[in-house]
Amino acid sequence: MSKKQLTPPLSDADVENLQIGDQVFITGTIYTARDAAHKRLVELLEEGKELPIDVKGQVIYYVGPTPAMPGQIIGSAGPTTSYRMDPYSPRLLAEGLKCMIGKGTRSKEVKDAIKEQKGVYLAAVGGAAALIAKSIKKAEIVAYPDLGAEAIRKLEVQDFPAIVVNDCHGGDLYEEGVRKYKK
Repeated sequence: MSKKQLTPPLSDADVENLQIGDQVFITGTIYTARDAAHKRLVELLEEGKELPIDVKGQVIYYVGPTPAMPGQIIGSAGPTTSYRMDPYSPRLLAEGLKCMIGKGTRSKEVKDAIKEQKGVYLAAVGGAAALIAKSIKKAEIVAYPDLGAEAIRKLEVQDFPAIVVNDCHGGDLYEEGVRKYKK
């Protein structure tokens, strides 16, 4: 377990260098999307249409931020539960998505796709939404404004904190934690 700096877009080598438990600090562009946006993205792919964002090498943060207060870039921006994106994540990973950030466990299908496609799943700390928002330096809606808080946003972040939960080597931090506790 170590501290790692990441700058998207990510390569296979960037992801292969990560192991469960690593602390990650992301600087650069990441995107937000939740289940409604994921559904639309996968529907576009199934129709053979172009996505509104290029997911190759990118990071998607599962968040629906609250409205920004005057003078703020973004409101509270804590992670949402990731399993709601599980039906869509394998397809986006196959399109080149490299990193997903949320909270909670992922399905076997997502973990298998992470291994197969050389992806990574990170956990952001739930309950630290105001703290996380401080790492966000710019936010703009880039797709699906009709979804409100769930619109796809392009975020510019500096030292966005997260922890590697599922790595491309098959590691699962949650399962590892349970194993250690049972001992």
